[in-house]
Amino acid sequence: MGRVIRSQRKGPGSIFKAHTRNRKGKPALRPVDFAERHGYVKGVIKDIIHDSGRGAPLAKVVFRDPYRYRMRTETFIAAEGMYTGQFIYCGKKANLQIGNILPVGQMPEGTIVCCLEEKAGDRGKLARASGDFATVISHNPDAKKTRVKLPSGSKKIIPSANRAI
Repeated sequence: MGRVIRSQRKGPGSIFKAHTRNRKGKPALRPVDFAERHGYVKGVIKDIIHDSGRGAPLAKVVFRDPYRYRMRTETFIAAEGMYTGQFIYCGKKANLQIGNILPVGQMPEGTIVCCLEEKAGDRGKLARASGDFATVISHNPDAKKTRVKLPSGSKKIIPSANRAI
C-alpha cells in the first residue's frame, strides 16, 4: 500500500473538465421513415442555439409527426445559411437548397454537403464540425453508390441512399 499523493487527494480535476452540464442534446438527422424515403416532410426552424463544447451551432427544427397527432422537435447541426423561420424539407423528393436533407444519390456532382451518413440510417456521422463539408464527386447508378470527398481529403464510396444536409 503506497501513500496517496497530494495530486490524487485533490481529485480528478478542476479547470480541465469538459463542460457537459449545459449540453443541448445529441444532434442528428430525423430517423428515416416511409415519408422521407418516398416523398418529403416539411419542418420549420424554431431556434438556432449555441452548444457548449461545440463550435458549430445547432438548429431546433419542428416537424409534424406523420403517424400521430403531435409535433416532433429534432436537433440538427446548423449549416451556414440556415435561419429561424426557414422551412426545411427532408426526403427523397425535396429540392436541393441550403438546409434541406436529401439522399446523396439525388444530388448533382460538386454539391457541398455536411452531416453526412456513413451507413444508411445512422443519422449523420461525417463532416459535422464547424466549417467542415464533404463534396459529392461522382455517382454509380448501377451499384447505387456515391463517391464523396471528406474534410480530411480522403475519398469514400458510400451508398446513394445515405442522407446529408
